[in-house]
Amino acid sequence: MSENVPEMGNSITLDGVNINYHDRGQGDAILLIHGSGPGVTAWANWRLVLPELASTHRVIAPDMAGFGYTQTPPGYQTSPGNWVAQVIGLMDALGIAQFSIVGNSFGGAIALKTASMYPDRVKKLVLMGSAGTSFPISEGLDKVWGYQASREAMRELIGIFAYDQSIVTDDLVDMRYRASIRADVQERFSRLFPAPRQKGVEMLALSDAQLNAIRVPVALVHGRDDRVIPFRVSEMLAEKLPNATLHAIDQCGHWVQIEKKQEFVGIVTRFMEEYA
Repeated sequence: MSENVPEMGNSITLDGVNINYHDRGQGDAILLIHGSGPGVTAWANWRLVLPELASTHRVIAPDMAGFGYTQTPPGYQTSPGNWVAQVIGLMDALGIAQFSIVGNSFGGAIALKTASMYPDRVKKLVLMGSAGTSFPISEGLDKVWGYQASREAMRELIGIFAYDQSIVTDDLVDMRYRASIRADVQERFSRLFPAPRQKGVEMLALSDAQLNAIRVPVALVHGRDDRVIPFRVSEMLAEKLPNATLHAIDQCGHWVQIEKKQEFVGIVTRFMEEYA
């Protein structure tokens, strides 16, 4: 029996993985890949920008394996290779040969990995507060991946994500806390990035040679006050990716798409038009 919640969109089963995904709009395809916070779903991550992007493009936003309402078979191993396989399998099933990717944090690393492995499938990349290269894990990211479910811990995490603390409302804390304790979500989450969590950073990192071989246009978008993925990481990616432009967002933390929604949508829209 399906749950009537906005986080749930369409459903498709590929290689035993039942993928929950949103599919909106028409035109050139953009795939949105969410971040790795506790209780995250594609809808929670992208709900504010998905309708605007879908006014000009076909937008696909899946829950990645291990997260949200996507269901995996017993023994399924979450790994960059399997996450990329999920991306390619979904786009194949939808008949989408070429697409751009907008990736947030963890999702940025999977976007880079997809472009590295399937260079003829990916047209452009927008990487927001992205992982994807080696860096010393931040205290903020260590707390995100080490989350133990409680309202107090969720309030602390949202405070770490946001620059503007006024968005840390009881409603938002409760929404994300409830999502983090739904069914087996916390059990699945705790297995994704176990201690020592520097291993998770390295697992998501591409080599400098792999990054240098990615030739598609890349827009790097990063809040200067990001306490989860330090701004320096996007500066490093900008140095290693041959066709990248860095957009620094002032007075903004890890959630550019929420704290600076219109600025973010403007950057994405112009980038898609410029490299059409």
